[in-house]
Amino acid sequence: MEFLAEYASFLAKTVTLVLAIMIVLTAIASLRSKGRRKGSGQLQVNKLNDFYKALRERLESSLLDKDQLKAQRKQEAKAEKKQKKKPESKQRVFVLDFDGDIKASATESLRHEITALLTLATAKDEVVLRLESGGGMVHSYGLASSQLARIRQAGVRLTICIDKVAASGGYMMACIGEKIISAPFAILGSIGVVAQLPNVNRLLKKHDIDFEVLTAGEYKRTLTVFGENTEKGREKFQEDLDITHQLFKNFVARYRPQLAIDQVATGEVWLGVAALEKQLVDELKTSDEYLAERAQHAEVFHLHYAERKSLQERVGMAASGSVEHLVSKAWGKLSQQRFW
Repeated sequence: MEFLAEYASFLAKTVTLVLAIMIVLTAIASLRSKGRRKGSGQLQVNKLNDFYKALRERLESSLLDKDQLKAQRKQEAKAEKKQKKKPESKQRVFVLDFDGDIKASATESLRHEITALLTLATAKDEVVLRLESGGGMVHSYGLASSQLARIRQAGVRLTICIDKVAASGGYMMACIGEKIISAPFAILGSIGVVAQLPNVNRLLKKHDIDFEVLTAGEYKRTLTVFGENTEKGREKFQEDLDITHQLFKNFVARYRPQLAIDQVATGEVWLGVAALEKQLVDELKTSDEYLAERAQHAEVFHLHYAERKSLQERVGMAASGSVEHLVSKAWGKLSQQRFW
């Protein structure tokens, strides 16, 4: 028992010391971050041609014998030398990634990536967005879509590649592309609007709990979680949903006039093969296949804007990120459970 008591005392002191060190480090990081310009980050650029070349060379070194490999390298060197003598202005392809959550948080990086590439991109270049999103908040995906519209407005060709899902707000982004490429079994569509919330008013009444909702403005609060909802409030809420849906339909129809918009804007989703028939997409192909093909004739660059975060921010984000991950995972299950 005495040993356990001493061990417990030692453990408590150790934990206290560790917590004290963490508090000091967090305080120091907080002071440093005050002097740092908010939103500072770094644009990372990787040439995918080199990546594909390294893959090929690794495979060749494993499959070819010494003489074959030597001949292959000699032929490649000769081709490179010839190309240097007659340099051709190759087309550039800028590759971006968007992995969307409910709040379309990836928009923060996307906006900087687009700003950067538009300083150099010309009409002969191309932007490829690898998009994965099941949708989320209307205003968040509206902003993300507006960022992509900047590319079209600049006269630069925009291609959207979807390997898994681009539904609801995800398809709002996808439709801006001059060309939409989808994997055969990717999920697309869901051109609709949904809102749902619980109401516990009857439970509160059962336990004699009153909940007051005071508003200034007839429709400041149409539906509520705790208060008693009225038929008039429900009708107004539905009206707002219908208006948003119509705006969504108009937006999609503007960028893809070939669609029979009333037939596809029912909130339904389709797999890539069926989506091609309905002209929601233009071609069935994975993003890997498309980029590998483009790398044979163009210089392909992958862009990623990474925010620099302080220690305090990283510690806080670790906790909030875990909660957000659980919420996003639950949302994804609710949205896509019919396909399992």
